[in-house]
Amino acid sequence: MRTTTSGYTRLTRTHKISAAAVIAAGTAAVALAVVPTASAATHAPVKPVAWSAETFGQTQQDELTTLTDQAAAHAKTDAQAKKKAAADAQAAAKTKAAAKAKADADKAHAAKNAASRAQDRKPITAPAAEAAPKKAYADNLDGWITQALDIMHSKHIPGSYEGIKRNIMRESTGNPHAINDWDVNAVNGVPSKGLLQIIDPTFKAYHVDGTSSDIYDPVANIVASCNYAADKYGSMDNVNSAY
Repeated sequence: MRTTTSGYTRLTRTHKISAAAVIAAGTAAVALAVVPTASAATHAPVKPVAWSAETFGQTQQDELTTLTDQAAAHAKTDAQAKKKAAADAQAAAKTKAAAKAKADADKAHAAKNAASRAQDRKPITAPAAEAAPKKAYADNLDGWITQALDIMHSKHIPGSYEGIKRNIMRESTGNPHAINDWDVNAVNGVPSKGLLQIIDPTFKAYHVDGTSSDIYDPVANIVASCNYAADKYGSMDNVNSAY
C-alpha cells in the first residue's frame, strides 16, 4: 500500500487479490445460508385463505341482519317499556282522581251532617186527626137535653137524661122562654127564667164556657142549671123540688 499525494491510499496488487478472495468467500457463505435445510423442506407451504366476493357479501348480510334484529328487539323493548309507563301513569292518575273524589264526597257529607246538627230541628208532629163530623141535634127538648149532656160529660158535670127531663117538666113544662113573675125571686126583681127556671145571677155564676150567654138558650140554661145543682146538691138527679 502506498499513499498518493492527494492523501488517498492506493491498493497494491497484493491487496487487490486478497480483497477479491474475501468477497468470494462471503458470497459463498451467503449462498449456503439461503439454501433450505432438509428439515425445512419437508413442511408443506401454508396456503392463503381464499375469500370470494359471494362469501364476503353473505357475511356482511348476516352481520347486517343480526344488527337489524338487535335494533328491532331494542325498539320493541323500548315500546313495551313506554306502553307500561303510560299505563302505570294512567292508573296512577285514575287512583289519584278516585281518591280526590272520595275525599270531596266525604268532606261534603261531613259538612252536610254538621249543618244538620247545627240547625234547630222542628219537632215532628203527628198529622192532625180529621175532625169528627159535628153531631147533629134535634131542635126540641130531646135534642136540647142530649146536647147538654154531651157538654156536661166533657166538663165532668154529673147528671142524667131522666133527672134533667124530670126537673124541666116540673119547672117549665119544656118551654125555653118560660119566666116566673110571681115567686119571691120575681118580687125581688130577679125572676126565674128558661127551661130550669134559673135566675140571672146564678146563670152568670155557673155559666159554662162554650155555651151561649143567653139565659133563654135551652142548652146553655140546662148546662148552667146542672152545674149549679152539682155544686149545691151533688147532681140535678138529686133535685126533686124548687132549688
